[in-house]
Amino acid sequence: FLGVHDLLLLRGDIKGPEKSDDPTKINRHATDLQAQVNDFNRGIYADGETFEPNATPFSYGMACYPEKHEEAPNMDSDLYYAKQKVDGGADYLVTQMFFDNSKYFEFVERCRKAGITVPIVPGIKPVVFANQLNVLPRVFRSDIPEAFASELRKCKDDAEVREVGIEWCIGQCRDLIAHGVPSIHFYTLMASESVRRIAKEIY
Repeated sequence: FLGVHDLLLLRGDIKGPEKSDDPTKINRHATDLQAQVNDFNRGIYADGETFEPNATPFSYGMACYPEKHEEAPNMDSDLYYAKQKVDGGADYLVTQMFFDNSKYFEFVERCRKAGITVPIVPGIKPVVFANQLNVLPRVFRSDIPEAFASELRKCKDDAEVREVGIEWCIGQCRDLIAHGVPSIHFYTLMASESVRRIAKEIY
């Protein structure tokens, strides 16, 4: 009724121990949420009650990880779950942030070989704070290439870091566009002004 017909289905970060085993109250995996949306498209609420399905069902995308999800034992396992999401109905995938385009290109190639044919949208994050040089690899398992890291280490303050981050992202995006990516997803948290400047340069 709000006119929203496309969703990005994410489990979200785990903030603490799950308190309930009731599947209508918690989703331990993004695929649990996917099952709920699929049921909703068929006219089944999370509690099992039925209704007349909407004329326009939800389409949706889901996350994938070019450098491996923190909970995955290996990349093959990550590919298995990415394919499971697509086989379950995901229309596209959006990657976790990455700073080395070769990781994205290699990941897409592996996905294609595994039979994943949906669009894979690259996720891009401008670095805006000096501490992100250490925080982002630790939290998101995203490697920062040495060429980028060495430039960030030269920065005297966050203002300089922001400029280096913008320049790096512009280069990333231009390369991705040149390779014909379906779209670019920007992670804008605490970086909206950087994203505005990047978008102005590349579009």
